[in-house]
Amino acid sequence: MDQLLQQKPRQNFAGLWNISFGFFGIQIGFALQNANMSRVFQTLGSSIDDLPALWVAAPLTGLLVQPIIGHLSDRTWNRLGRRRPYFLAGAILSALALFLMPLSPAFGAPLLFAAAMLWLLDASLNISMEPFRAFVGDMLHTDQHAAGYAVQTAFIGAGAVVGSIFPWFLEQLGVSNLAADGGIPDTVKWSFWGGGLALFCAVLWTIVTTREYSPEQQAAFAHAQEAAPQHPVRALASKSYVGGALWIGAGLAVMLAVDRLALEKEVLLLGALLAAYGIISGIGIALARQGRSANMLSSIVGDFAGMPDVMKRLALVQFFSWSALFIMWINTTPVVTQYVFGSTDTTSAAYNEGANWVNVLFTVYNAVAAVAALALLPWLSRRVGQVMTHSICLTLGAGGFLMFVFVRDATLLLLAEVGIGIAWASILAMPYAILASNLPQAKLGIYMGLFNVFVVVPQLLVATVMGSIMQAFFPGEPVWTMLFAAASWLVAALAMQRVRAAIPS
Repeated sequence: MDQLLQQKPRQNFAGLWNISFGFFGIQIGFALQNANMSRVFQTLGSSIDDLPALWVAAPLTGLLVQPIIGHLSDRTWNRLGRRRPYFLAGAILSALALFLMPLSPAFGAPLLFAAAMLWLLDASLNISMEPFRAFVGDMLHTDQHAAGYAVQTAFIGAGAVVGSIFPWFLEQLGVSNLAADGGIPDTVKWSFWGGGLALFCAVLWTIVTTREYSPEQQAAFAHAQEAAPQHPVRALASKSYVGGALWIGAGLAVMLAVDRLALEKEVLLLGALLAAYGIISGIGIALARQGRSANMLSSIVGDFAGMPDVMKRLALVQFFSWSALFIMWINTTPVVTQYVFGSTDTTSAAYNEGANWVNVLFTVYNAVAAVAALALLPWLSRRVGQVMTHSICLTLGAGGFLMFVFVRDATLLLLAEVGIGIAWASILAMPYAILASNLPQAKLGIYMGLFNVFVVVPQLLVATVMGSIMQAFFPGEPVWTMLFAAASWLVAALAMQRVRAAIPS
């Protein structure tokens, strides 16, 4: 093959735009979910203490879906390509969930139906999102990875702005922001329906305007740029069953502690997940020892056990980064409505005014993220490097969370969102740019999917453990969750400094 064909062509701005435009639509879906689901659940009768349990569906689906989709997409090639079949399937299912969500009150168990739709929505968004992460690595040369993820982050921010501002904007147009007890306001209904249409159209744009490299072309690129991939299944066969047994024991201990220590029932899920990982690990080892290296389970478990060192160190950063984000998504509405607007009554005008202001706050941090991704992050990373850039941004975000603890002025909270938005931009760009440049191309999908474990696990911990902590120490006082969020981002900023040593010079 000609040497020129062994290097990925550089993409111009139009190419970068087309590759990532679908993420604009995906993030509209995530923004509608993040800014409105606590409001929907409370409107349908959920208490503040029950919110984490209802939200647990979202991260759990990501934990299950992303590694599987990553593994499958690495091995897919058909008329649509390698990643694009998953873009399309996820977009169709996401649009369906967004259409059905506002119809929850019409069903016999509206709260249960809304939770089921959240499960479907998050699973579907993850089906599209995970391949989009790998898609940037597939389509771009190494020296364009940072630019590619910066453009993707800008679209994430722009999509989140649109999704977050929908209810507030519709209210300005005269759409009703109040509903009868047990109903969902028209502003939320039309936001979900319009968001579903926008999501589908944006993803379709990327599908239509891009053409993926064939497996033969990708193999040529890999031959020119990287060493032969490792065989983690062989390494898995040499592992002991002791580790799996310890995970099972830890899971059982957690489940027993729920009754003994009177913990919240959601902690049972955490114990079950620990035990399930131990069981899956044991099965994967057994299959690997039998020489059955082609099965998906052993491949995923083997890749997880054999993660590159840079990915392991970034995993710790992700863990604390996303713990704070999930705290924010669950608790911003209760905090703002209770402490700034002075109401916990979901049928009151003050509560709904506060809930709409949360959409404005989320719009600001996402708008800041879109601008920071294209302006601040490239400038800062050229001067202090990607590692230090991420640490600085996380520290600014921690300052934003601290403002929620002390500030009671709605307008002043916009300043807090500036710091949070800068950190959000960095979280979406810096770790993925570092990973894409230091992972084997043939396994980019599965590694990006496994990296999501460290996005999901902290969210599950927040959804299961945070409720018990708040009930025990701060009942009815959700504002203290923001202090936990600030501490998490400060720890992540410090942990980021360990990543530098794992990046090949």
